[in-house]
This record gives sequence, C-alpha cells and structure tokens, in this order.
Amino acid sequence: MATRHWDRIGNGGLTFTELGFGSAPLGNLYRSITDEEADAILALAWESGVRYFDTAPLYGLGLSETRLNRFLRGKPRDEYVLSTKVGRLLSPATAETRDGIGKWFDVPNRKEIYDYTYDGVMRSLEFSLERLGVDRVDILYAHDLDVFNHGTQSALDEKLNELIAGGYKAMLSLRDHGVIRAFGAGVNEWQSCQWMAERGDFDLFLLAGRYTLLEQEALDSFLPLCAERGIGIVIGGPYNSGILATGPRQGAFYNYDPAPPEILDRVGKIEAVCERHGVRMLDAAFQFPLHHPAVVSIIPGGQGVEEMRSNLSASKADIPPALWADLKSEGLLRQDAPTP
Repeated sequence: MATRHWDRIGNGGLTFTELGFGSAPLGNLYRSITDEEADAILALAWESGVRYFDTAPLYGLGLSETRLNRFLRGKPRDEYVLSTKVGRLLSPATAETRDGIGKWFDVPNRKEIYDYTYDGVMRSLEFSLERLGVDRVDILYAHDLDVFNHGTQSALDEKLNELIAGGYKAMLSLRDHGVIRAFGAGVNEWQSCQWMAERGDFDLFLLAGRYTLLEQEALDSFLPLCAERGIGIVIGGPYNSGILATGPRQGAFYNYDPAPPEILDRVGKIEAVCERHGVRMLDAAFQFPLHHPAVVSIIPGGQGVEEMRSNLSASKADIPPALWADLKSEGLLRQDAPTP
C-alpha cells in the first residue's frame, strides 16, 4: 500500500496510507450490518495494508468507534494512524427520541448535542478514548462545521466562533503537549475550512465531496492556501456520495440525495471519456485527488467486502495521462487541476 508522510510542524508527523478507511458504514449507515460483516471488512483492509482509520462519535451514535475497538485491540498501536472527531456529545435517549432514525440502523439510543467549547472537546475526546479502547488518537477533527449541518450561515457562524473561542484552544493545547499529533476539521464545505485556516494553526482538513472528479471549486483559493502552509488534506466522499462509483443511473446519489438532471448529465459525459480509455470511472475518481500536493489520503466508505475490494483496486489503478487531458479538453475538468 502506497503511503504519504506528512510533517507540518516538525514533530515527526504521520504516515498515511493513500487508501484510508472511512468508518461511517461501520455505524450501520442506511442499513444494518452484523459485527461479523464489520470485522470481515476491517480484516480485508488491514491485510491489504490500510493503516489509516477515521471514525467519529456520530457514526452509528458510537457504534463505529466500539466496532473499531474490538478490531484494533491487539494491533500494535504504532502501526496505524487513528483519527476521530469532536463537536458532538452523545446523550442517552429512547428508541423514539433518538437521533438518526432512518439514517443509522440498530444503533445505541442517543441524542446528539453540538458542543465546540473547550470543555466539550475535552469531554468528547475522553468518551471517544473509552469507546475506542485506546490510550490516544493521532488526529482530532472538529466535525461538521458547515451550512449543510447547521442549516444557515448565521447558525454556522455562531458555531465557528464557539470553536475558535474554546474548542480550538483545547485542540491546540492537546497537540502542543503531545497528546495528539495533529488537529483540524472534518466538513462538507471548503469555505468553512478556509475560514478556519485563516484564523488558526490547523494541521489537516478532512474535506468530504468537495475536491473530486466532479467538483474542483476548492482550487480557487482554499487548496492553494493549504499547499502554501503545509496543511494536509484527507479526501472523504471521493465518489460524491456514490454517483462517481455507480454511474449516472436513475436514483444515483449525489450529496446524500438523488442526483439532479444536470449532475447525471455531467457524470454521463465523464463516464464516456473513461470508457473510451478503458478505465473504470471509480478508479479515475479515486486517483484524481491524489495528484494535488496537499492531499495525504483518500477515505471512501465501504459497507461490504466487495466495496472494500473495489476501493483497494482503485487505489492501485493506473490511469493514462491522456484521460485527464481529454477531460480537460472537453471542459469536464478544470485546466488548473493538478494531473500527470
């Protein structure tokens, strides 16, 4: 498995596998899987060389972290990179009042409480360490600081300011005292990441769905800023919620919802170029972000062994340079997007 070493502040840094493991599906996202199925997916990832695992309290309302606990127990702690997220605390609820009904299946009955304060970050880390069964995580990401989750720009601004006034100071202290190696944010919108990067000493951003074969607006200002400052980028959602993996079929998902006609049309044109070159569109979608110098890892989700195998194949795919050139010449990829 190919790796990328990142060391922004000279503290030894972290070595990421180019293919990381995004563990939201371990939280029974959209459908329930058994513990045995979860173990089989994780075992295949580990045996294939994957050594970066990302999770969050949100994923399955704690289930993803506890499933990782069972799997990682006994694995040498220095052999893998582990990240989790802060910004939500989980409170006991009933089956009728819990959050995530219709999204997370067969999970603990919990309600989410957004909390980006100093104490909220410290408490969240403590709870995550218990669920994960480890004595440390390598990276903390402030989770879901975007309009998508908070509803309006004014509500987001309030949470961003809460983070900078409190939670940011907690993560900075944890990093500077060696408790964690790095911190940043895991979000769905690059604009929030840029806002934070301009106001704090952030190390890494986990950007979901906003620098892909379908979308490159982050090249306008955010990614150049990251490259200039040595900020690492982990790419989540490289298939834009599925459409770059499934193709433009009816009902294909884009941004967690059925894709609108204009997206179906654009993806159809991208797929046609890939087919001309004998390349799976999924493979091109995985490989594309890796050409940007700030990107350290790609973490697609995998809710089954076959999906994990597909991701492993994509991580090793050889894409002919002519494919990128054709995408650019047909206006399907930005001219300034880094490619071979």
